Amino acid sequence: MITNEAFLAQLQAAIKDNSIVLPTLPEVALQVRDAVERDETTAQDIANLVATDAALSARLLQVANSPLYSGRVAIDSVQLAITRLGIRMVRTLVVNLAMKQIFQATTSELDQRLRQLWEESVQVAALSRVLAQQTSHLDRDQAMLAGLIHNIGSLPILIMAENFPELIGSEEQLDNLLADLAPTIGHQILQAWNFPGTLVAVPTHCADLKYDSGEQADYVDLVQVATLECNTAAARRANPAECTFAPAYRKIGLSPEEPVIEIEGVAEQIEEVEQLFVI
Repeated sequence: MITNEAFLAQLQAAIKDNSIVLPTLPEVALQVRDAVERDETTAQDIANLVATDAALSARLLQVANSPLYSGRVAIDSVQLAITRLGIRMVRTLVVNLAMKQIFQATTSELDQRLRQLWEESVQVAALSRVLAQQTSHLDRDQAMLAGLIHNIGSLPILIMAENFPELIGSEEQLDNLLADLAPTIGHQILQAWNFPGTLVAVPTHCADLKYDSGEQADYVDLVQVATLECNTAAARRANPAECTFAPAYRKIGLSPEEPVIEIEGVAEQIEEVEQLFVI
């Protein structure tokens, strides 16, 4: 049975010689991401980039007219859609569309795992966006993006694991492997994507319940609480004391004793956000 250390060494070697390629964002996604970071960028600038991709243009129009964002008047132009959504939300949707393509299974063995991984990422993204309302200094759409990418490191691991029948046949060992190695690989991927440090830190630290970056909550804290809340019962059974004293809850202003999903209006907000990823 291969050890986690030996598996990581083989995976890193495969990445280095390009026999396994880390996920990459398409050119239009990179251009939009870079444009969003420039203060002088306008909605028209983003619209010009988005217009080069028909699927992305259609997606933005769908979301702009969805219940979460729709106004009294239906929108039929990309520029107006971008104005309604905001530039940061556009960036999140661009990355989301690219990630859905990355999560496509190449074999039947991978399909179930990737579907589960994507569904969990969407749930965490939706709850992270809702939790960001508790923190005035964090952006809701950036929080949603943080939730989407929090487990991106699992992708190359699952692809590599297909070469080891003993891993595919042992769900427990594969789960342990993912928990142990996904933070390291996720960090590599987001660095290769040139994501800001506030997001690169998310896959690295979101599973560490002792993580504490300071007095103010950051995106790691939001994703950590969102992840725990999406698996509340299992997480508390496994380690109730650690969940209770995780600094992230205190910094967001919540109590782990009260499930976030039971707060009035939260379930409806989460459902609305999740619909952004399926329409």
